[in-house]
Amino acid sequence: MKRFPLRLLIFMMLMSFPASLVAGNIRLPKLISDCMVLQRDVDLDIWGWADPGTMITVRFNGSYYETETGNDGEWMVTLPPQPAGGPYLLEVNEIVIRDVLVGDVWLCSGQSNQETPIHRLTERFPEINVSNNHMIRHYKVPTQDVKEEPCDEIAGNAVWYSGVASEVMNWTALAYFYAQEAYSRTGVPQGMLVSSLGGSAIESWVSQDHLKEFPHLLLDREALLGMEHAAIDKGEGRWNLPELDDSDWKTMTMPGTWRENGLEVKGTVWMRKEFDVPASMAGRHARLSMGTLVHNDRVYVNGVFVGSTGYEYPPRRYNIPAGVLREGRNVIAVRLNAPQGNGEFVKDKPYRIVGDAAEIDLTGIWKYKVGQDMDEIRKYESRLSNRNHVGSGLYNGMIHPLRHYKVRAAIWYQGESNAGRAHEYGQLMSGLIDGWRELWGRPEMPFLLVQLPNFMQKHDQPTDSGWARIREAQLNTFMTVPNTALAVTYDSGEWNDIHPLDKKTVAQRLFLCARKLVYGEKVTSSGPVYKSMRVEGDKVIISFTETGKGLAVRGDKLKHFAIAGEDRRFIWADAVIKGNTVIVSSSEVRNPVAVRYAWSDNPEDANLCNKEGLLASPFRTDNW
Repeated sequence: MKRFPLRLLIFMMLMSFPASLVAGNIRLPKLISDCMVLQRDVDLDIWGWADPGTMITVRFNGSYYETETGNDGEWMVTLPPQPAGGPYLLEVNEIVIRDVLVGDVWLCSGQSNQETPIHRLTERFPEINVSNNHMIRHYKVPTQDVKEEPCDEIAGNAVWYSGVASEVMNWTALAYFYAQEAYSRTGVPQGMLVSSLGGSAIESWVSQDHLKEFPHLLLDREALLGMEHAAIDKGEGRWNLPELDDSDWKTMTMPGTWRENGLEVKGTVWMRKEFDVPASMAGRHARLSMGTLVHNDRVYVNGVFVGSTGYEYPPRRYNIPAGVLREGRNVIAVRLNAPQGNGEFVKDKPYRIVGDAAEIDLTGIWKYKVGQDMDEIRKYESRLSNRNHVGSGLYNGMIHPLRHYKVRAAIWYQGESNAGRAHEYGQLMSGLIDGWRELWGRPEMPFLLVQLPNFMQKHDQPTDSGWARIREAQLNTFMTVPNTALAVTYDSGEWNDIHPLDKKTVAQRLFLCARKLVYGEKVTSSGPVYKSMRVEGDKVIISFTETGKGLAVRGDKLKHFAIAGEDRRFIWADAVIKGNTVIVSSSEVRNPVAVRYAWSDNPEDANLCNKEGLLASPFRTDNW
């Protein structure tokens, strides 16, 4: 016989095994895939899963890094900071990730205006159709709402897309215009990691640890664990086995009902009976009749599954395969589930095993033990009545799994769904920012915030506004939480569309914020921000910060200022700029006490800005 070289023989043996066995079942996070962008100038984590003890080698940009999978099946290597560039290959053992860029990565989150699909904008911005920028990339995290606990992996099978015409229709609109703006300014590859969901409220994006001031948004973990434990069928996989010691089980006489035998329970009860098999039946096929059972059942003979029925009416006729029955002692086990209670072997039905030469009667004494008690489960339900309404579901499913993927900053565009609860929005926003910064281990992680745009019909007279109060909460976050910036957008909305198309203006203002906050440029990135007021006679004098080169007006005169006296009734006011202040008055209010600016759902006409052209944020001087 011809002898094969040992090396060739080993190779042929390896090729005969499934690739997953040779590879140690290496699995990468879905984010780490072709066309991705890695964050420049920071330590980079590359991680994944594999069989325990698998040797992992990561190769990137001429260097390699090694580790070994732990007992938990997880592994991670850290690459040193990389300069902007690419495309590169990233290799993890035999897995090859291609077309990898290094640049700036932005985590974009919020609700529908963050994820507005770009195809809606092509008529207004026809340049989208001929987009030809392979240096910008986009990844949309699939929806995953998990209330119970944080996830380690995102859902779905999304992929990275570049900004070329054949792929750009897979982008979200704001991310596209932001990436284009950032790339044109920096020349650095841009990665837009979009984790958003239309209609979502802010509390769904906040971790449970940062919702402690909102008990109605917290999941009772103790009750959840208790309910999950109670829901486990204690007999599953064990109480059907013939060698089980059931000497401490209670007994009942069947056929009959649980209640007739003194058992009051709703749930699952395992029932066992020993029976003797004569030599003439041993090893042979037989037929099992289990009458009619209430409500659903699974039946095992000597630990072998022989049949099941999902509801109470059909007769139970199951086959016992050859080789299952043995001479002498045998055991039948029935898992009987009755969620409404009072399970039953219906009387005057056949309960027997029939062979070709003998028949075995199964009526009489059965042993039983409760595997699952629905009352134990339900006692936790009152403590979990808010289970479908607690916060953190999108944080758990769509933010926590991203924590090892390094980003430059976060872009947050949300608030519409919280417009009726503005009083808690600021605290929730602070909790979100603190939680995400802790998750990424970056206490100063920059956050770029989009203030809500104008929406809905204009009013002839000053009115209160839920949207105005959300804008105020967003402004207060910018004013009180370090390393945040605010893009004011109440001139870029549409009164009759909650999803305005002008995402380009929003993107430009956001990147202006980034130029100052993220890149450290000395630019004016904010419009005037209310600082203080004082009353002089029948006039109110308003002072501002962030005035840039000075206050200015878009148009011929200031609009959308309102003034009120002690009756708290606001009317439109006259307003003029004097230096870096605005003087507000009305002949109808002799003793003014409060001023509001751009305080409405749709303050499109509000036109106070600085000389750099950036609009003043809406504000009020009262706390009514």
